Amino acid sequence: MEQEILFDLLERAVTPFDCVKAAMDKLCACGFEEIEYSKEWKLEKGGKYVINHHDTTLFAFTVGEKYKPDDMIRIAAAHTDYPCLRIKPNADFKTDVYSQVNVEVYGGPILNTWFDRPLGIAGRVVVKGQDVFKPDIKFYKSDRPLVVIPNLAIHMNPEVNKGVDINRQIDLMPIVDVLSGEEQNCDYFLSFIADELKVDKDDILDFELMTYCVEKPEYVGIKSSMISAPRLDNQTSCAALLSSIIDGQRESGVNIIALFDHEEVGSSSKQGAASILLHDMYKRIVRGLDATEEEADRSMYDAMMLSVDVAHGLHPNKQGKMDITNHPVLGKGFCIKEACSQSYATDSEAIGILCQICDSQKIPYQRFVNRSDIRGGSTLGSIASTLLPIKTVDIGVPLLAMHSVRELMGTADQKALKDAVTAFFSL
Repeated sequence: MEQEILFDLLERAVTPFDCVKAAMDKLCACGFEEIEYSKEWKLEKGGKYVINHHDTTLFAFTVGEKYKPDDMIRIAAAHTDYPCLRIKPNADFKTDVYSQVNVEVYGGPILNTWFDRPLGIAGRVVVKGQDVFKPDIKFYKSDRPLVVIPNLAIHMNPEVNKGVDINRQIDLMPIVDVLSGEEQNCDYFLSFIADELKVDKDDILDFELMTYCVEKPEYVGIKSSMISAPRLDNQTSCAALLSSIIDGQRESGVNIIALFDHEEVGSSSKQGAASILLHDMYKRIVRGLDATEEEADRSMYDAMMLSVDVAHGLHPNKQGKMDITNHPVLGKGFCIKEACSQSYATDSEAIGILCQICDSQKIPYQRFVNRSDIRGGSTLGSIASTLLPIKTVDIGVPLLAMHSVRELMGTADQKALKDAVTAFFSL
């Protein structure tokens, strides 16, 4: 079941817009009521609610039937974005007979994995509307390959297997099409998007479009013990959180999930984890359930958050890149991630709570810490907890090839992650 939900999200959620749309569909089908930041909330005990923020960030929460203001509020957060190539404004340009689009790098992808892949295009297009403050928003997903970035043949690049620098402005420009004589116009791509959306090309004001790998997720291994797929970072976490907020059963307290955009570029945006959104969400929920300001403030310091993002697994060909005693492997459970630098939220009390939860439910988990001479990555946990100062721990499934166009995970680890978050929302 966990893999079915994950595969569905991996195939649908090719952009943050699609991730939020897929999440909204699933939650609303399970009885969650959609509410909006800009309107009055009428929250009830036993209620289930979901909020779409700027189309790329989502919050959902449930209220226990026996909720009291001093009950612990529990939060799990993940992110909807992933490293990719995004299309710039004024994207069209032509090289000889080739129509191409100008792109920029979003986040930190392994660039060479984007070459020679069938790439689709998806995102949001803004079109003129009758009210200048409310332009029409069109969502687009090609559902088929539209562009490709071809490698240079080894005969012309004989040093390629020794490692070659990739120039982001020269080497990453995708080919859209081969133009015939009558198609030598300078806005071939924009004209195509206008035709696809059935709008006038001159009415397109702006867009947020990105390339994505159209390849499907696949089981790998003689016993199908692994999953190879695009966007495992971080749709594994989004899938686990969606399942857990639906399945979590607490008679008291409030459970919240937050799916933030822009984690891959630092979270500093109006819909990122560095915004005040989560803090406002917390306070508004508690006030909406008739708690006083004093009760709301007090409850915050008893709350807890899981920051759910992927971790690094031990690479069998590069064992020396891992810590000597904390080196998780695929298929043996999710990871608890720690860093004394606080690039991962490291709180021994919060970790102790989670360990007891998992031990009581026999949920397998591992520890991840970077080698002392490798800086490693970071995630949204420490960022969000600066604005909402609550107990926080970073967790996630271990991956190989993180930030490649296709990543690799252990099949069993998705269930461990989902079970851990569900137990957190239930006990």
